[in-house]
Amino acid sequence: MVPAHALAIAFALAAALCIAVGAVLRQRAAAKVPDDELGKLGAVGSLTRVPLWWAGTLVGMGGYIFQAAALGKGSLLLVQPLLVTSLLFALPLGAWLTKRSIAPREWAWAGALTAAVAILVVVGDPRPGENHAEALHWAIIGIIGLPLLAMCLLTARARTGAQKAVLLGVAAGALFGVAAVLTKGVVAVASEGVGALLTSLETYALIVVGITATAVQQNAYQAGDLQASLPASTVTEPVIATALGFAVLGEYLDADKEVALLLVAALVVMAVATIALARESGRSEQAVA
Repeated sequence: MVPAHALAIAFALAAALCIAVGAVLRQRAAAKVPDDELGKLGAVGSLTRVPLWWAGTLVGMGGYIFQAAALGKGSLLLVQPLLVTSLLFALPLGAWLTKRSIAPREWAWAGALTAAVAILVVVGDPRPGENHAEALHWAIIGIIGLPLLAMCLLTARARTGAQKAVLLGVAAGALFGVAAVLTKGVVAVASEGVGALLTSLETYALIVVGITATAVQQNAYQAGDLQASLPASTVTEPVIATALGFAVLGEYLDADKEVALLLVAALVVMAVATIALARESGRSEQAVA
C-alpha cells in the first residue's frame, strides 16, 4: 500500500501543475479587461464571457480538487510548501508560450526553490495535528484577520497598477490560506457522509471564503502584470496556511533543535526564490500579452 504522505505529495504536485496552468490562462484573460468595463463583481463579471477564462478556471478547479485530496492525506505543513512548486511549472510554460529559452538565473532560482522545499518536507518531517480548528480559534482569527483584510482591500482601491495588484495578491493569498485550513476540516467531515457535510458550518464558510478569494485574485490579475500579483499571493498563501496549521491545528515539524536554523534558512530561500521565479514568470506573460 502506498503511504499516505506519498499520496499527499503526489496530489500536491498535481495541484501545483494545475494551479500554474490555471493562473497563466486566467491572468491572460483578465489582463485584456479594461478598468472601465469592471462591474460590481470586478473582473469576474466581465470574464464570464471569455472562453480562455473558463478554461483557466476549470483547470484551477482541478488543482483545488487535488489540493483537497492532498490535505486529506497530509498536513498543511507538508502540502502548502509543495504548492509553491507551481512556479516551477509556470517557468517552462512561460518559456514555451513566448518561444524563448530559460535563462541560467531562472534555472538557479528553480534549483534553490526545489532544494528549499525538499529540506522543509524531508528534514522538517511535517507531522499532522487536528483536522478542525476550535470555535475560539476562528473567533480570534476573525478578530485579527478581518480588520487587516479590510485595510488591505481599502488601500488597494486607492491604488492603481502594480501597487494595487500586490495588495490584492496579498489579500487573495491570505484568504486562500484560510481556505486551506477550512478545506482540511471539510475533507474530514465529508468522510462522515453527505448529511454531515451539509450540516457543517465549515462547509459554508469554505464556500464564502473560496468565492471571495477567487474574486479578489481575479481582480489582482486584472489590476497589473502577473509579476506583481503572483509573488504576493504565492508567498502569502503558504505562510498563512502553515502558520494556522501550527497555531490552531497543532501541526509541527519533527526535527531536532540542531536543524532549526537549516529549516529557517530553507524558509527564507523558498520565499526569495518564489518571488524571483514569479517575477520571471510574470515577465514572460507580459511579453506574450
